[in-house]
Amino acid sequence: MTLPEKCAQLGGVWSATVAPDGRFSAGAAERHLVHGIGEVTRIGATTALRPAERASLTNEIQHHLVERTRLGIPAIVHEESTAGLCARDATQFPQAIGLASTWDPDLVEQVASVIRAQMVATGARHTLAPVLDVARDPRWGRTEETYGESPYLAARLGVAYVRGVQGDLRRGVAATGKHFLGYGLSEGGLNHAPVHLGPRELREVYAEPFRAAIHEAGLATVMNAYNSVDGLACGGSKAILDDLLRGELGFEGAVVADYFTTALLITHHRVAASREEAAARALSAGLDMELPALDCYGAPLASLVAAGDVDVALVDRSVRRVLDLKESLGLFDDPYVDVDAVGAAYGRDEHRALAREAARRSLVLLENDGTLPLAPGARVAVVGPAADDVRLLQGDYSYPAHTEILSTALGHYPESVTPLGGLRERFPIVDLTAADVAVCCVGGRSGLTPDSTSGEFRDVTDLGLPWGQRDEVEAVLASGKPVVVVVLSGRVHALPWLAGRASAVVYAWCPGEQGGAAIADVLAGDVDASGRLPVTVPRSAGQVPTHHDHRAGGGRSQMLGDYVDAPASPLYPFGYGLSYTTFEYSALRAADATTATRVVVEVDVTNTGARAGVEVVQLYARDDVARVARPERQLVGFARVALEPAAVRTVRFTVDPTVLAYYDEAMRLIVEPGTVRFTIAGRHTTVAITGPEREIAPEDRRPTEVAVG
Repeated sequence: MTLPEKCAQLGGVWSATVAPDGRFSAGAAERHLVHGIGEVTRIGATTALRPAERASLTNEIQHHLVERTRLGIPAIVHEESTAGLCARDATQFPQAIGLASTWDPDLVEQVASVIRAQMVATGARHTLAPVLDVARDPRWGRTEETYGESPYLAARLGVAYVRGVQGDLRRGVAATGKHFLGYGLSEGGLNHAPVHLGPRELREVYAEPFRAAIHEAGLATVMNAYNSVDGLACGGSKAILDDLLRGELGFEGAVVADYFTTALLITHHRVAASREEAAARALSAGLDMELPALDCYGAPLASLVAAGDVDVALVDRSVRRVLDLKESLGLFDDPYVDVDAVGAAYGRDEHRALAREAARRSLVLLENDGTLPLAPGARVAVVGPAADDVRLLQGDYSYPAHTEILSTALGHYPESVTPLGGLRERFPIVDLTAADVAVCCVGGRSGLTPDSTSGEFRDVTDLGLPWGQRDEVEAVLASGKPVVVVVLSGRVHALPWLAGRASAVVYAWCPGEQGGAAIADVLAGDVDASGRLPVTVPRSAGQVPTHHDHRAGGGRSQMLGDYVDAPASPLYPFGYGLSYTTFEYSALRAADATTATRVVVEVDVTNTGARAGVEVVQLYARDDVARVARPERQLVGFARVALEPAAVRTVRFTVDPTVLAYYDEAMRLIVEPGTVRFTIAGRHTTVAITGPEREIAPEDRRPTEVAVG
């Protein structure tokens, strides 16, 4: 390979560059693809093309690369798919924070499998998902793209997503774990802002979902974070991208740049003075591919290599990783897709049904005085700005939201159901004066544009409702009717003024195309309310950060506990959510173990109510005495358990001791003997872990096994 051909493999090209207005241009391809290219950036997200048209365009681009360039190397087409493929006609599922509220890895894997099928059908073989950031600051607009605040929950769901979307990689899609690292705890909750974390917290919390996805699911690619960590710009730091990611975590795939990362080393972080210096810094750090388009890795990098200022071996290292990825995807054997078969992957009834089921399971019931489920035949007033707005169903990386900056793609929504539409199918819809109950739908607009209230670039200081919606809710409350408040938003809203005043409060997040139907299903009681919070809901932004696993001594003010002006406890804790029935836990038991043997924890769960229901059984652990401050409690296992009335089921957690490992004073990852307290639903049991101390490697960690009898 010539040097220009090598550099071309290390970058991307916007699809519009070679296909203006969505139509392939041979002339543009001759100019911009003369040396080949590594990736093609987002045909689906930047055009209004339908699936078969996307497939045809992909084939034309690949044909040019294979037949009209010297080496004939095909490209990888990448897209976004946090909550469904970001492309026209693709199924739009609940936003990631909603998927996290299901606490259901199997469901997430099914969702990812649909994404895989719809991408592969059109020739897109690389997705910039999942988001594995642990999010502990709800002011940050991208919290909605994450699986929440628990490294264990994020790891389990992240592993499920990667397995679903990658499948057999030769017939699947390369997943991207992002953003490495610490992006979710930025200064002031501000996007791209610096992160101040110690090495222990960085590894035990923020790197943990990446570690799991790498070793349990074979994560194909990783994307750097925009932020710096303790002054190290992630996109240009060897300590982060090479020493930690590859050296400690054992990642062997390709590292791809978050968009414009290399240039941001100059303009944002000021750790490089020129494009040449930025290219040298990023490449030596281990950043293999520049996205969205070739910039610093083009002529600036080539000039450095030609002058002998950058060793060509560094270029070769990254080129091999890119070519290995293309080989693993089978692109050298067959880079084309069958255009006639594309339609079979879209518009399927089972995909719509899965979107509806995912939305059902994502809904979190926070308050209920018995008004829900709604009585059959109840006259319902459906009010509020989110009652009948299709756009508000979608998260920031959905196709309708993400293409608002592209006028050519506006207005193309999938077939969607709003709350009003869903409830109209079940209940007589009347005005407020004639209603038996009011359903007040509030929330926000998730997206990337200035009028959005959450999403990338849209950070806040106030966790209340936007657009003056509190006044609207107060007016409905003043009617004296029973009021069910449904919150449709990607943001965590602190609404202490609503607790105890509304008859019911349901958090619906951004529920996707079937959100309204799912809301109607849950409000009508067709299915149980089974979502559980994947984040802590604070009383106000002044509590941030607040989460379930503060280290020893955290989460309260010493000595009296509370703030002067508010309780230190959250409004709603992590893992919280009500059901339409009641559950009783009994016979919590566990046996002692060693540092090399697993702990078995069992509990019996009984449905003590009159309705069938679903409980999310959550197991927490606390290391009673350790060499460093450990979490007061950490999630180490969970299970969704369906129970008929009066039914009893036994949930068995088999906890590998490596789940309890931590980094000691010398930053060794160790499992040590001692006592561990396990907690389920407020019940505790303590076990003794005996045996010698064990030092383990990150890849030695094993997740908890769960069986429901």
